[in-house]
Amino acid sequence: MTLSAPDGRGFAQIFKSAAALLDRIPHDLIATISRLSIAAVFWQSGQTKVDGWQVTDNAVYLFQTEYKLPLVDPWLAAHLAAFAEHFFPLLLVLGLASRLSALALLAMTLVIETFVYPDAWPTHGTWAVCFLIIIARGPGRLSLDYLISRYFARKG
Repeated sequence: MTLSAPDGRGFAQIFKSAAALLDRIPHDLIATISRLSIAAVFWQSGQTKVDGWQVTDNAVYLFQTEYKLPLVDPWLAAHLAAFAEHFFPLLLVLGLASRLSALALLAMTLVIETFVYPDAWPTHGTWAVCFLIIIARGPGRLSLDYLISRYFARKG
């Protein structure tokens, strides 16, 4: 006895049809959601390190006591992290230098995973997937990168 749907189709065909439907989700949508959602995560983290245009003493203190990155002065690390967590998310939202920005934040994520919170790999893995989508396939058509590449493609 074989299982079949009410209309007589087998479950294998139903799953094949469902997969074909899911294959139609556009990369542009996936890339845009990846860019915006991961940018928000890092922007919010950056906001915890600043008060106006100043890196807070608390942020420096965390780099001295909790984060303890090797080979990097805590003051410098706090300032670099605050800058990166604002600059690269802004570029991701705009879709400008998206692959470079995603690569920079992926590197930052790897540092966090390796030296700061090694047990947080499920969260960091989720972040990494967002970055890898952008790095591997690009930011999608809803980006300045796409518009710039179209402009230069027409010129060349």
